[in-house]
Amino acid sequence: MIEQDFVEINQINGFLTFIWSIDWRDPWLIALCIFHLSVTMMAISTRNYGNFQAILFFILILLVYFSENINQLASTNWKIFSRQQYFDSRGLFISVVFSVPILLNCMLMVGSWLWQSRQLMITLKTAQLRERLRQERQRKKLQSLKEE
Repeated sequence: MIEQDFVEINQINGFLTFIWSIDWRDPWLIALCIFHLSVTMMAISTRNYGNFQAILFFILILLVYFSENINQLASTNWKIFSRQQYFDSRGLFISVVFSVPILLNCMLMVGSWLWQSRQLMITLKTAQLRERLRQERQRKKLQSLKEE
């Protein structure tokens, strides 16, 4: 049975219409938002811990991979935890409120990894140039000593 304020997929005219149709006061949606915020904070605060971030990234990608199964499970059991049936057969709802924020967190982590790689490459190249300069100075010093 569909409630009156529930918007069918074919009735959605735009993204904002869809977002406004969601009852964000539903406790499980509040918990989902807290989950996304905590994952974001975890991704930011652990940016210097590569092994932990790799595990977190892998878990998040697995959650996105299994989102279709989660959608099917949630669509059959929605009355247990929700006031409305949000879970459609095309997966629009779970994609918008579950998968997209997770993928944004994954993009944040990949961006952080690229930035760290860039910084490491800059440090390495600077060290190589300093070493080359030091060796040239040493070679010139040895040549000047040999000439005397």
